[in-house]
Amino acid sequence: MKLGQFVFVQQFVGNRWRQNQPLQRLCRVFCNEQQSDIRLGVRNMSTENKNVKEWTEQEWKTRLNPEQYRVLRLKGTELAGSGSYNKHYKEGTYLCAGCKMPVYTSETKFDSGCGWPAFYDAVPNAIKSIPDPDGRRIEIVCANCNGHMGHVFKNEGFPTPTDERHCVNSASLIFHAGESSKS
Repeated sequence: MKLGQFVFVQQFVGNRWRQNQPLQRLCRVFCNEQQSDIRLGVRNMSTENKNVKEWTEQEWKTRLNPEQYRVLRLKGTELAGSGSYNKHYKEGTYLCAGCKMPVYTSETKFDSGCGWPAFYDAVPNAIKSIPDPDGRRIEIVCANCNGHMGHVFKNEGFPTPTDERHCVNSASLIFHAGESSKS
């Protein structure tokens, strides 16, 4: 077992395992509940991604379709309203299209009317925020592979628990249908 894989899972599950039902349900989607050590199930899911930060640009090009590569690696943006997950509200989990790690759940998705999928929060420790050089926006990237997801906007007045809007490109996501984390 690689240390990085174990650390990610500990951060993902952490002390919240018994206290946070949405995380518990999310982990059930990806873990084999028969295993006595839930961390082992998550580790097995992420085995192919163990060296994702070391992939060359040529490896990324072979693993991603052209639109995914443009968005995730070149920090591109889809045209508003063109993405497949903009008006998508099925129950499940959204994975990073680059490394297949969980980044968002259907529980936190909402219709912002902006033309891109919007979430008010991410899976814990799944997303990093990086201020754009011009200081006007905050870029969000996958914490595992540094793939460009989109941007986060704050204090826009949406009636969400965090008052944040993670404006995400559909090309940076893969949807995994499963048990919803909604109560």
